[in-house]
Amino acid sequence: MDKNKTLKDHRQIGQELDLFSVHEVAPGAIFWHHKGYIIYKTLVEFLRNILLKSGYQEISSPVMVKSELFKMSGHWEFYNEHMFNLLVDKEEYSLKPMNCPEASLIYKTMTRSYNDLPIRYSDFGILHRNELSGVLGGAFRVRQFTIDDAHHFIRPDQIQQEILELLSLTSDFYKKFNFKPHFYLATKPDKAMGDPKLWKEAEEDLEKALRSAKVSFDIKEKDGAFYGPKIDIHIKDSQDRDWQLATIQLDFQIPERMGLEYIDADGKPKRPVIVHRAILGSIERFIGILLEHYQGNLPLWLSPVQVAVLPVSEKVEDYARQVFETIKNEGIRVELDMSNKPIGAKIREATLQKIPFMCIIGEKEKTSKDAVVSVRTREGENLSVQKVNSFIQSLKEDIEKAL
Repeated sequence: MDKNKTLKDHRQIGQELDLFSVHEVAPGAIFWHHKGYIIYKTLVEFLRNILLKSGYQEISSPVMVKSELFKMSGHWEFYNEHMFNLLVDKEEYSLKPMNCPEASLIYKTMTRSYNDLPIRYSDFGILHRNELSGVLGGAFRVRQFTIDDAHHFIRPDQIQQEILELLSLTSDFYKKFNFKPHFYLATKPDKAMGDPKLWKEAEEDLEKALRSAKVSFDIKEKDGAFYGPKIDIHIKDSQDRDWQLATIQLDFQIPERMGLEYIDADGKPKRPVIVHRAILGSIERFIGILLEHYQGNLPLWLSPVQVAVLPVSEKVEDYARQVFETIKNEGIRVELDMSNKPIGAKIREATLQKIPFMCIIGEKEKTSKDAVVSVRTREGENLSVQKVNSFIQSLKEDIEKAL
């Protein structure tokens, strides 16, 4: 990308492409429009499919729970100022800022054997954190958001393998966006709970995993979570800006606070370890980063509209509709521009909307003995006349290759 070119903010891109909006009635929350929500859902489904193949179980838990749960887990003492709390029937409730206490309750619903572990729960539930109004900004800093959250309940002897697999999973995911990850080990903060010996053990475990993965890393002194040290994974976007996205956190403390157990090979109860992890981080923020990274020119598989069908005149609208229906029925996200604008204006509009491909349909295409279209890209490249079925096949191949 040309570094000297004026670059658009994700909020401007979101408005121009009709992706999302923000409103004063809900400061720090995103109103997803249809096209923006397609991006959101496509990202989630892409990741969900990867996780299911990796042995995850997807769960969901209530947005609002009694505050007592967060007192039990330790969040109340260390995170209460960032939580939304309210009284219901004279009892104190909280909007959940994190999913780990709820995942722990699900873990506790039955007796777990050492053979059952690791148990990996993924959760795309909505979270709330009370950010100051002065720092709210578009999709980058919000109060209501979704994290591609997961909690791995593992035995201590499984720590190294689990962390190594997560480092690999995360790196592979980022390759889809040409992001090169950089790793940091974040150590015990001043405000932390639990036994310092367990903290030291957890930090050593994470450092060992990073060295085993043969990745270079730096240290973030005193920047761990209050319940455990973590590996933060940063990327640089097309504008050479640094973003912290993924995190892998090792937690000996919450299993202790929540009384989690599994029955070991000797028949005695033992304490599992929790690995907290996110790859996208906040999905809202990740989409904002992607919009600025690509300046709205999202990859074909992620574009909310993948093809625009543009008839030159009313005389070919019947054929244009046939082409539109054929493409739509093949699962391609397609729009049909039946306005009375000149074809040049239609092409310009589709280009400004960052639609990857345009099918131009005139009299020549309509009267061809084969079902054909003239294909043009949003970059202005003419790909000549193609058979509709061949064009659809090439789109499917490009999408499948990307995924």
